[in-house]
Amino acid sequence: MNRRRLALMLCAPLALYSATPTAWEMTSYEDFHKGSFLGVALHQDGRLHLASKLETLQETPEPAVWAMAAGANGAVYLATGHQGRLYRLDPDGKSTLLFTAPEPEIFAIALDDTGRIYAGTSPNGKVYRIENGKASEFFNPGAAYIWALTFSRDHSLFVATGGEGKLFRVTPDGKGELYYDTGQSHITSLAFDAQKNLLAGSDPNGILYRITAKDRAFVLYDSSLPEIRSIVPAPDGSIYAVAMGGSLARQIQPPEANPGALPSINTSTVTATVSVSEAAAAAAVELQPKPAAPGAASPQTPAARPPAPLEYSGVEKSAIYRIHADHSVETAWSSKEENAYDAVLTGQGLLFSTDQQGRLYRLTYGSASVGKITLVAETRQADAVRLLPTPRGVLIATANPGKLWRLGDAPSQQGSFESPVHDAGAVARWGRLTWQSAQCSGCQLQLQTRTGNSARPDKTWSDWSAPLSTGNPIQSPNARYIQWKAEFQAASSPGPELSSARLAYLPQNSIPAVKSIQVSSQTAAPRTKTQPAANATYTLTVSETPDAGVSSLSGTPSQPVNRATSELIVITWQAEDPDGDRLSYSLHYRGERETEWKLLKADLTDPTYSIDAEALADGRFLFRVTASDALSNPAATARQGELVSPPVLIDRTPPVLTVQAPARVAGAFEIRFSALDAASPLRSCEYSLDAGPWSPLAPEDGIIDSEQENFLLRVNPAAEGEHVLVIRAFDSAGNAALARLLLK
Repeated sequence: MNRRRLALMLCAPLALYSATPTAWEMTSYEDFHKGSFLGVALHQDGRLHLASKLETLQETPEPAVWAMAAGANGAVYLATGHQGRLYRLDPDGKSTLLFTAPEPEIFAIALDDTGRIYAGTSPNGKVYRIENGKASEFFNPGAAYIWALTFSRDHSLFVATGGEGKLFRVTPDGKGELYYDTGQSHITSLAFDAQKNLLAGSDPNGILYRITAKDRAFVLYDSSLPEIRSIVPAPDGSIYAVAMGGSLARQIQPPEANPGALPSINTSTVTATVSVSEAAAAAAVELQPKPAAPGAASPQTPAARPPAPLEYSGVEKSAIYRIHADHSVETAWSSKEENAYDAVLTGQGLLFSTDQQGRLYRLTYGSASVGKITLVAETRQADAVRLLPTPRGVLIATANPGKLWRLGDAPSQQGSFESPVHDAGAVARWGRLTWQSAQCSGCQLQLQTRTGNSARPDKTWSDWSAPLSTGNPIQSPNARYIQWKAEFQAASSPGPELSSARLAYLPQNSIPAVKSIQVSSQTAAPRTKTQPAANATYTLTVSETPDAGVSSLSGTPSQPVNRATSELIVITWQAEDPDGDRLSYSLHYRGERETEWKLLKADLTDPTYSIDAEALADGRFLFRVTASDALSNPAATARQGELVSPPVLIDRTPPVLTVQAPARVAGAFEIRFSALDAASPLRSCEYSLDAGPWSPLAPEDGIIDSEQENFLLRVNPAAEGEHVLVIRAFDSAGNAALARLLLK
């Protein structure tokens, strides 16, 4: 009996591409947090309202302001990079260059009780003292970097260094000693707690130390983040520690090949720690907003945006920890998207700054001691690196570019919020924009929209629409992307509030995509009533003794061996709809030389269909699957996508063997025969002598590569007598032809 199989040849899948009304809603803090803020604050409960007034005090010609300190008579000192310059800003807005260091960066400054200024430079770290307009080298710790300076009650200057993570104590006459060696790479921050113990933060293990005496320290907290960037002691004895995941050592680039060249330092991921003496901190800072002078010189070294700080698996990118007086620790705030740089305590809570559009946040605690977060302001600068509280508000120093800002206590009278850009997935028809708001007397809240077909708003986008009334249709052109803006105005506090917005739209119905078609064969139900074994081609039962029953037949008939099963052709496919619509399918086929498609089945909802292989017979066939989204869309807007399979070869017929009579040549048998297949090329040929192992045969032309091949077989049985030779040839579908010869 010849065994029959299917040969199936498929090509690579072809991608093709529906829609239902949907809505884009913004209702929570997380939703609004992704937008852009200008004079608008965001509460943790998802309310937008006018923020405290934020104003620009000074635009410096430097790429970064690394440190600030408050001086006498309301002056403010600004330490900058990358040219190592120290400025004094008077209350009237006049800026004076006091000192240019030999080193490119000034990361730390401090004032003593006489008003003398101390500046810590990097790299090749040194401490300079500036007095009466003259600068002199005060202390050289022999360290690569100086990250923080602060004065103690006995007028000693503590110097936090980087490279070997050592803390030095320097007396007023400039004599220094090693006070504590952390064993870390860097000491990144310093502060005194309520008991006047020195606190120090380190990198790269993120350890917060309490140093009580020379060479004596206690670890208050060992953070999972690498760097303690800022320390803020609170009056109740608790301590806030700002930690982040970007290590200083990894963010500072190596020196150039020139031995005399100084290291190049990234401009927004280095620590700048400012400490102000008690006398200087008490001084009032009276500054008036003053823009940069027209034509101000650009910095010689551009402030390039640094790579994102390293992130560690399973931990936050940045966090603020609250270490209580009993040493218990809680995470007051954390983020996986932005880095916190600095923090200060104000009468309204803990104010801290980040690197996401130079944002400012306020953390407050109620009676339940549960911290609540408010996004207070956005400078729209790359990094807000330092904060300094003053009687007239908190000063903010930014990098990229170097600016000085002030956050006042009085609310702004106007502001705006821009939503993130929403992707409808396809060109959409816009519906209505509705929102929930709290109005007030003498205030106004207006919403507008704009649309475009690029992922980021640019000059190809439409202009902002006219202000909308809630529930009115959107007037912006149909497009793929949309954004809305809310304008807040108020003559007095409180102003309007916005708590949610909902935008309805109908995307253009996308074409369903049939991704691939697969055709395979499988066995079907048996052809006889007797069910054979699952893996057997046929089953024979032989009995040595006759049945006790009486047979109505005379003699012993031959038992036929039936085919155990028939075969099915199974067509399966993969399809998807970009809009998530339900799909139905139609399946067609045609022969390779035919011109018209024949329907096999319509209105299928499962992506599979099977037919009897014999219903098609042998040949090459194409199958076409058409996917429709009519189950989810009106007939007028329903769309279809289709895919045609590559040719599928169905070959169930074995080759034909034509064998000539054996001839005896020199004691051996020579058998000439040919093999021919009508549907596919031959694949192999082999023989077996006396039911022995199969041996392969090569055709006379040396290679089996066509539908017909000629063979010459020589066999020389080892023993005389009768021998049985079986020849077997396979086609590309695996169908086998057998020939049996009796050799005497």
